[in-house]
Amino acid sequence: MNRRLALVTLVVADYDDAIAWYTGMLGFQVLEDIDQGHKRWVVVGPTEGNAAALLLARASDEEQRSRIGNQTGGRVGFFLATDDFARDHAAMTARGVEFLEPPREEPYATVAVFRDLYGNTWDLLEPAR
Repeated sequence: MNRRLALVTLVVADYDDAIAWYTGMLGFQVLEDIDQGHKRWVVVGPTEGNAAALLLARASDEEQRSRIGNQTGGRVGFFLATDDFARDHAAMTARGVEFLEPPREEPYATVAVFRDLYGNTWDLLEPAR
């Protein structure tokens, strides 16, 4: 059996604002953007291929809007792994990404928490070798 985690839904307020932030600030690519009439199927990710990606889902009601920016109850919910922490941390900082802490060394990785445009928290991490 060949399975993989393909997509994670991220509830957003606006497709185009989210696309601009994830492509401009994190350097993600738009992998799919399909107009379905009443909504769009928008997938962004750091690379093409078999890596997991984000499905940007515009909130369609008040309950969904209430989850924007706090989809994981305040915990870090998203993890962006890199092969060069210093390079990506510097590039993201230069683009204006808000890091909530300085980089730190953990047994599993070099890591720093940052916030996306809606307030969701992410780890930028370079796994320990």
